[in-house]
Amino acid sequence: MTGWSLGLRTGSDGSLQQLAQNGVLHSPSSFVLRKTPKTSLSGSREKERCLPSICRFLVRRQVGMLILVAFALLAFVAGFSMVNKDDASRSSELDFKEWFENNTYHLSALLPRKVMVCGENTAQLPPPNASAMILAKDSIAFPDPCRNFAFPPPPPGDRRRIGPRPCPVCYIPVEQAIARMPRVPSASPGLQHLTYFHEQIPMKTEPHGGSEFGGYPSLEERNASFDIKESMTVHCGFVKGCRPGDRTGFDIDAADLKEMEQFHEVIVASAIFGNYDVIQQPKNAGEIARENVPFYMFVDEETEAYLKNSSLLDSRNRVGLWRIILVRNVPYSDARRNGKVPKLLLHRLFPNVRYSIWIDGKLQLVVDPYQILERFLWRQNATFAISRHYRRFDVFEEAEANKAAGKYDNVSIDHQIGFYRKEGLTAYSEAKLPITSDVPEGCVIIKEHIPITNLFTCLWFNEVDRFTSRDQLSFSTVRDKLMAKVSWNINMFLDCERRNFVIQAYHRDLLEQRAHMTVVRVHPPPALVRDHFSIKFPVRRNPKRGRGERKSNSRRHRKVGSGSRGGSSF
Repeated sequence: MTGWSLGLRTGSDGSLQQLAQNGVLHSPSSFVLRKTPKTSLSGSREKERCLPSICRFLVRRQVGMLILVAFALLAFVAGFSMVNKDDASRSSELDFKEWFENNTYHLSALLPRKVMVCGENTAQLPPPNASAMILAKDSIAFPDPCRNFAFPPPPPGDRRRIGPRPCPVCYIPVEQAIARMPRVPSASPGLQHLTYFHEQIPMKTEPHGGSEFGGYPSLEERNASFDIKESMTVHCGFVKGCRPGDRTGFDIDAADLKEMEQFHEVIVASAIFGNYDVIQQPKNAGEIARENVPFYMFVDEETEAYLKNSSLLDSRNRVGLWRIILVRNVPYSDARRNGKVPKLLLHRLFPNVRYSIWIDGKLQLVVDPYQILERFLWRQNATFAISRHYRRFDVFEEAEANKAAGKYDNVSIDHQIGFYRKEGLTAYSEAKLPITSDVPEGCVIIKEHIPITNLFTCLWFNEVDRFTSRDQLSFSTVRDKLMAKVSWNINMFLDCERRNFVIQAYHRDLLEQRAHMTVVRVHPPPALVRDHFSIKFPVRRNPKRGRGERKSNSRRHRKVGSGSRGGSSF
């Protein structure tokens, strides 16, 4: 075998023989022939034997597909790191570096849905201020003015005043109320750590219920959220991001977000969406409350435009005591449903707040916030307080009342009540005592921000997001499911006590309608005024009768008169 024959390869698609046949190699003289050593010759033979077998193995085992999968995973990891870098750069623009340092992110078990987990806020609460410590020492010398307070009997009925009325409530002085504020957070039974799901592209897994803002939790995830554990992860709105208000729907400006993340012991919050109500200024708030308790009012762009056009909004973005928080990109088309976001998820919007008082936009606060907290939380050793409905205490009756008043679509209400009935909801009876009602008057919520109360409002919001926005219908279901797992209770106080510290006004449309009617009454048209004063109507006088003139129908008139005198009941 010559050296030239050793250089020819057979059995491969790219052999030199085929190249020569195709005219690529014109003459053998173009190559320099040299004798190959035995070692190199044997090595080349081994390579020639191994390469075809390797190629056949790759083809048979489809390792190429595995290589493609490996490249896809590398591309996913690279993209994921780029997203994290982009989020970090955006967070630096909003000056939230400290916030991210106290939060962790990790993949959850629901990897196919690309669901993340938002870490809980681990910021340490500052110690109580010196003024509160001084007040605590001075309060020992003061007697308790509410020790012998007895609830008075209901007032007598009044035909001119129909409906619920306020009743007396005993409040201690503001200084003593501040001194009674607990120095450490209350214990959270069962639950110690609460985290939240985060999903950049929410996926709807079931035909009914949920939203992009709430994250479409499945029924299986919903039922698992009622199983109380020491550490839990649940859906709780703002599912598109771990920083509520930043590109999550319900978007808030960076300056307001930074203000909302400051530590506050007590806040008061409210909301007006769709320009539905008139802002009511708080009254009787003491100097300490005015200096230390911020009042936040959430509004949408429609309401803000009205405030600007009416010259009610000052240069500091305030209307009286209320600091206006503008919300853009509201998640729902229904203004009342948008109002449920700050109402039930204040703990997410204000992660460093101990106590909050929520009041609806139509209410006016007329008692100092510290006195309210002392009366309905601290004195009762409670962490959540809400008033019961003044008339109805059964969910089925509340549902029928909502349908009769046209509060929501009747089919949706029936679907929600039917779902709860299948889960075991029954009509209220004495067997549920000491629970006094299944229906709250949800316009006021007094809450301590601890894990168990945060979980309750999260799950309550999830029911509102899945079913109707009538939160009275879902309140007792969430409450009873949690109370069946842990020793926790809600202070449901009387509605007349709620009416003692808030005054309920009418919605804007009714107020404007009444104002228009008042103007019409006070300023009648000029024609009516002229007719009233200038036209003199003739006075009809009975003609004098003579002695012989007979009075017509005199006997009939006397009978009717005597009968009316005898039969009158007045």
